[in-house]
Amino acid sequence: MIERSGESDSQGNLQGNVHREAGGWIPGAPGIPAFVLHAREPSAIPVLIAVPHGGRAYPSALLHDMRHSGSVVLRLEDRFVDRLAQGIARATGANLLVANAPRAMIDLNRAPDDVDWDMFARAERPEGAAGVPSRRARSGLGVIPRRLPGTGELWRRRLESADLADRIEGIHAPYHAALAQALLALRERWGAALLIDLHSMPPLPVRAGTATPEVVVGDRFGAACHGSLVATAFSQLAESGREAAHNRPYAGGYVLERHADPRGGIHALQLEIDRSRYLDADLVEPGPGMAAMIEDLSVLVRQLAAMVSDLGQEANGKGWPLAAE
Repeated sequence: MIERSGESDSQGNLQGNVHREAGGWIPGAPGIPAFVLHAREPSAIPVLIAVPHGGRAYPSALLHDMRHSGSVVLRLEDRFVDRLAQGIARATGANLLVANAPRAMIDLNRAPDDVDWDMFARAERPEGAAGVPSRRARSGLGVIPRRLPGTGELWRRRLESADLADRIEGIHAPYHAALAQALLALRERWGAALLIDLHSMPPLPVRAGTATPEVVVGDRFGAACHGSLVATAFSQLAESGREAAHNRPYAGGYVLERHADPRGGIHALQLEIDRSRYLDADLVEPGPGMAAMIEDLSVLVRQLAAMVSDLGQEANGKGWPLAAE
């Protein structure tokens, strides 16, 4: 489904045509797309903000299968980080990709084969699936979450292979296809593109003698973007008074691994935002810090967009290579 419409800023000023594409499908939730892409035509800046863990479209059958649905969904969600992303996109003109499908159903920041096959009835496991799963899958956070610390097993039943196949076909594959295409379109126009994979994190533990980060900037230890973008991010966050950390404890996952290609002009950063800085005291509803966080992150995105535009011009024959040094 594709729609085009005008979009207004907070003062009601028209910001140009917006291409809205709803894609994929959520098993058990007819009529609800797996994701929605909002892209300005032409693009205003070379930035795409993606939100893979903000989905709240829970099919009733999925909730029924959960042992503790209320507490589990809140812990798995990047709670209302899509509201942050929407505010930033309105303020900056960045393109925006938001998943509606919940992380409890499938984790878009995991590889499609990162499966803990112990979740499935033995008869449902494909040949060769008895191999050792990844460390993340063994911990309970593979492409379909299995367990959480302090909660234990999440599901009342073992899955069938059709459950996984439907979730990959309806959600995972089309989401990543749309993400790749949107980045290519930005690179075509600007010479370079930046993906900001936006997440939220629970408040990090307080450590004596150090300030607790509000933002963790992940670039897969230099593999996902040009170093100048990381330097710009830390400089701007410091100017905004936001304490930030680099790659620890979050360096970026499958989204960055799959889509980042600095040598090819596609850069990517993962941003993890402390939920207590924009939600209420219970970390459930939007809080008084939401507006300030949107404002500070919007300034950051504008600064990064200017840097990416420069990288794109340099890539068109004017300067040094795009590869991180």
